[in-house]
Amino acid sequence: MRRTARLLTGTSLAVAAAGLATAPAYGETGSLQVYPSTTLPGSQVTVNTAACGERGMAVGDAGAVGAGTFPLAPSTHEGEAIGQFRVPSSAQPGTYEIVAKCAEGTKQVTGDLVVALGAAHEQVQPRGSVKTGVGGALGTDPVQTTAGVAALAVAAAGGTWLLHRRARGDGI
Repeated sequence: MRRTARLLTGTSLAVAAAGLATAPAYGETGSLQVYPSTTLPGSQVTVNTAACGERGMAVGDAGAVGAGTFPLAPSTHEGEAIGQFRVPSSAQPGTYEIVAKCAEGTKQVTGDLVVALGAAHEQVQPRGSVKTGVGGALGTDPVQTTAGVAALAVAAAGGTWLLHRRARGDGI
C-alpha cells in the first residue's frame, strides 16, 4: 500500500512539473496579449506583443469582431508593439480571434477577445420584498384577525393560570 502511494505521488509530481514547464509564461514572445480579455460592445481594447522584435511594427486585424485593421507601433517597453481598437457597439457576445502580422517577415500571432453582454463585476441591486413565506398570512379580514388575537389571548391567560396554580401547589 505504501509503495503504491509513493509511486502515485511521484507520478503526480512529475506530471505537474511537466505541465508547469510547458505552460506559456506571461510576456511570452510568441503571443498576442489582449487587454481587457473580456469586454463589452463599444469598449476600447489594447493589444501588445513582443513577437515582432526590436522594431515592433505590426498590423492588427480585429475583423472577426467587426473592428477592421489597426496599427501596432513600438511601445515604451523594450521590443514590444502596442495597438488599440474599439469593439463595435453592434458586436455580438462570443469569443473572437485577434491577429497581428509583423511588418518584417511572415510572423503572425493571435489572441482571444471575449465580448460579453454585461460586465462581470456589475452588481445587481435587489428590488421588491423578500419572499419569506410569512407575508400575507394574516389576510385583510378584520373579523379573522380579531378572532385570532382573541384565541391567542385566551391561550396565554389559560397558560398563566395553570402555571400559577402549579406554583402555589394546588395540583393539577
